[in-house]
Amino acid sequence: MQQTTESQSWVNEDGAALERLLRQRHSVRGFLARPIPAPLLTRVFELAQLAPSNVNAQPWRVDVLSGGAAERMRNALLHEAASGAGESPDYPITVVRPGEYRTRQIDAAKALFSATGVKREDLVARQESFLGNFRFFGAPHVAFLSMPDWCGVREAADVGMFAQSLMLALTAHGLASCPQSSLSHYAAVVKRELNIPDDMRVLFGLSFGYEDPDHPSNVVRTSRLPIEEAVAFTR
Repeated sequence: MQQTTESQSWVNEDGAALERLLRQRHSVRGFLARPIPAPLLTRVFELAQLAPSNVNAQPWRVDVLSGGAAERMRNALLHEAASGAGESPDYPITVVRPGEYRTRQIDAAKALFSATGVKREDLVARQESFLGNFRFFGAPHVAFLSMPDWCGVREAADVGMFAQSLMLALTAHGLASCPQSSLSHYAAVVKRELNIPDDMRVLFGLSFGYEDPDHPSNVVRTSRLPIEEAVAFTR
């Protein structure tokens, strides 16, 4: 343990490693075509499986697609989205957020459009940018996270903790990811392609692989609220 002052006696190697992973992880929207070796792919999902869940229910179902399976899903979703077909989500899509939440959403979109050269008034370019979601941003792998239809918001929180564990495990092994609610917009297509039972509901998807360092979108980093605005300490 390295101690610089008495007030920093909590600083240690594990804490520093976790902080590094938390700061390194970001949503990547440009991937290399290079696939992840199968043993490493298995390893990161084994680590994610250590995530906590309420009463240890582990309510998540995870479908991981690579190679031809990922390409078939990519084509199916892209065709559905580009055709203008109606969306078929298992859970309502939050389109407009109120107040400060909407402001942060707009700011993030502006940063991404600025980095990729998409002008806000260019509706064609914006649509093409959105379709990139269904191309998995070029990622060779994608995971779909579902949960049983009896689940509520508590179980959705469990799935979120699984996803965060997965993304940190990916980051720790030199990999990148992007969680995407958009991949649940056409849940009927996903369930059809993967033979997901009717009593399961698709919550969101996650594209992942090796980051393309030259892709312009990958320079974007969204801001976080200062701790005093997000966390209340009561003594």
